[in-house]
Amino acid sequence: MSDTERSPLLAREHDDQAPNESSPLLSNHHEPEHDGDSNDQRRNSSSSATKAHHSTKRKWRWPSLIAILVLAASVIVIIVLGFIVPPAVKQYAETAAVLEPTSLSLESLTADGVRARIQANFRLDGARVTDDNARRIGRLATGIMRHLGTEETRLYVRLPNYDNALLGSAIVPPLSLDLVDGHNNELDFVADVTPGDAELMRKIVNEWLDGKLDQLKVNGAASLSLKSGFLPLGTHDVVETMVFEAKEIPSIPEYKIQNLVFHDVPLGDGSGMGVGANVSITAHNDYPIGLDVPSLAFEVLVPNCNPSEPNIKVASAVTSIIHIRPKSDVTAEAEGVIRELPETLTRACPDTELSPLDNFMKHYLHGEDARVFVRGKASEQSDLPEWVGELLESITVPVEFPGRNFGNFIRNFSLTDVDFKMPSPFADPSDPSGKPRVSGTVQVLAGLPAELNINIEVDSLRANGDLIYEDQKFGELNLDQWQKANSSIASGSGNDEDIITITSHIADAPIDITDGDIFGDLMQKLLFGDEDIILDVKSSVDVRVATVLGKLVLKGVPAQGKVPVKHIPGDTVSALDPHISDVRIMNTSTSGVNLQAKIALTNPTPYTATVPYINVHIMKHGFMIGEAIARDVDFQLGDNADIGVSATWDPKAFSGSHGQEVSRRLLSEYLSGKNTTLEIRTHRGTIPTMPIIGEALSKINITVNTPRVKLPGDDGGGGNSHGFIRDAVFHILSSTAAFTLASPLRHNTVHIERINATAFYNHTEPVGQIVHDEPFDAPPGLSQTPRLPVTWSTSSVGFEKLKDALGGSLKLDAVADVTLRVGNWIQEVKYEGKGIGARVSL
Repeated sequence: MSDTERSPLLAREHDDQAPNESSPLLSNHHEPEHDGDSNDQRRNSSSSATKAHHSTKRKWRWPSLIAILVLAASVIVIIVLGFIVPPAVKQYAETAAVLEPTSLSLESLTADGVRARIQANFRLDGARVTDDNARRIGRLATGIMRHLGTEETRLYVRLPNYDNALLGSAIVPPLSLDLVDGHNNELDFVADVTPGDAELMRKIVNEWLDGKLDQLKVNGAASLSLKSGFLPLGTHDVVETMVFEAKEIPSIPEYKIQNLVFHDVPLGDGSGMGVGANVSITAHNDYPIGLDVPSLAFEVLVPNCNPSEPNIKVASAVTSIIHIRPKSDVTAEAEGVIRELPETLTRACPDTELSPLDNFMKHYLHGEDARVFVRGKASEQSDLPEWVGELLESITVPVEFPGRNFGNFIRNFSLTDVDFKMPSPFADPSDPSGKPRVSGTVQVLAGLPAELNINIEVDSLRANGDLIYEDQKFGELNLDQWQKANSSIASGSGNDEDIITITSHIADAPIDITDGDIFGDLMQKLLFGDEDIILDVKSSVDVRVATVLGKLVLKGVPAQGKVPVKHIPGDTVSALDPHISDVRIMNTSTSGVNLQAKIALTNPTPYTATVPYINVHIMKHGFMIGEAIARDVDFQLGDNADIGVSATWDPKAFSGSHGQEVSRRLLSEYLSGKNTTLEIRTHRGTIPTMPIIGEALSKINITVNTPRVKLPGDDGGGGNSHGFIRDAVFHILSSTAAFTLASPLRHNTVHIERINATAFYNHTEPVGQIVHDEPFDAPPGLSQTPRLPVTWSTSSVGFEKLKDALGGSLKLDAVADVTLRVGNWIQEVKYEGKGIGARVSL
């Protein structure tokens, strides 16, 4: 066959134009060639005709005339077709051709490729041609030709940017096209497609999946054997180059996991139990492609510590047959099984405490997408051709595994048997022992996700979280040590979720108070409010669980819940009911004393506390008159006796003369048996290692009844039923009186330096007055005063009543200004006693 016959029938003038669905089916360069021998032959024929004309002289022969006309018409047609028509027809074919693919379906898999059914519409639309001459000539030429046919053709697709490697080839059966303008050709044929270099395909796919494929240049080549009707048009080489930019290359469609359920399953080989998973994924097919994907096996992998390290296989899975239909939703279902947890999955990565499993769960449990990889796997039980399995095994597809938000899965949270421990004053504030600690029994009721249908037993837990009150954070809970726990699961009925109950006894969990103002408001409402308090807890919990796969640690499980804190009913402060005993003066100064005492308190709360050190200020009417320090206090439920307290009473040193006067009135009222109160106020030094707590509690006004001292001869728990003056004996003839005193001090002597007292009958009638400037002692216990001189009020009704009681007794009141001394400390008080039993003798 001549070179002319194998020259391209149609070709583009500009190869860099991007193809589209309306591009001409056949297009290549056509360079008209001129054969010199043909021209000579035409010239010789013309000369012969002229000679014949002259030889006939004036007589024309009809055969010769017809031959001349045909030859002349042929010359004209050759000139037109050779020099004018081809460019016009080429332009018309390129612009008017419309190819619309309608369906691409997979008929079957073959040993070396696939058999695909292709359906499309092809037509020539002259209205698309803007050049009038090209449109008229093109319509004329295609109208004359009317039909164009092809023989069976093999198409080769190569990649110029990859050393012109073969991507694949296809065998296209004979086709027949109607070239009449506007006539639609419905193409429906089956082509055998054979993939090319498998390694090349793997490389391209992986570059595409990794987002490294900016563009793909493909080159298609075929030798077309054409004919029009019975007239053969020769074989023509057709070459077409297309460049697909990244945005034009189809991407992985968006998908949605419709269903995902984990459950315990027996392993088929009898080696125990594993965790199975059923998943259903839906995506939309935007393309006119349809096929039935046979069952495929694949592996699920988790990223390793370093991207350069191989991914870690965690599960094997197999899909059901996937029915893909053009431009419709596609649902894929798969079943997988996790047989074991590889050691590399749970081993901590270098330079971090997190393992690959921890990194995966960190994203998943916080509602973020967690990346896994899916890699095909050749299955011995599969009927797939060998080349398909090899291709699948060479491709790893990243899949974004949708996370699950566990922020509200806690249904109830309770804390009982609560015990608080304050830090030691000598502890390092940065050390856990330098912070307040809480112990108690925690019970958590949590809803298990519906997709988690496996047996889980919680072995232990630890947590770090924020403590929040009224949407404001006030503290942090740091439970860094593992705490033993146990759990049980109650199955929900119907569509109700399963509930897991986790119980753990936590011990010495450190608490950091970060906002003193909020903490102060919280404590005030807890102590004096009428309603329970609801705290919010937002924490990150590490859980050690036992599953059929063994024990594993789930780190960073987000837990969010509400903790009800019961308020203390009634008057909390009054319920403390403080009593003092065993008061011991340790040293004195001219303005104050240092003392030690035992105090008894009642704990009205459901909480216990251990306090290594606490320092509080003793206030009265806003003036500091003393301070008290307690050490190693173990405050249990109910009555707490013999709490050791050391105190400093020095109003002048703390608050000057105003404080001294306030304290004098307080002591006078207290010694007189009146109900008095003290104000207890915390400060930054209350708990030295946690100044913020003392500062926060200082805003709470804690007013307590002044603790009563158990006096000698009193019955029961320290009531002052008889007062400091137990009785008196009045001697009428000697005009003296002696008193029995009950000292509150068991180890120290009180010196009475001066006394100016008046006795009254019926509260208002004076009986007599005692003025005594000579000191006398009141030793510990009950003691008798010396006889003190009395100046009788002889004109008073009170004195007459005293005489009437001679040999008997009566009740008298007394008002006295007394100067007391203990060591170097001297204090003036005003004593008012009522109902003092007085015996009268001569």
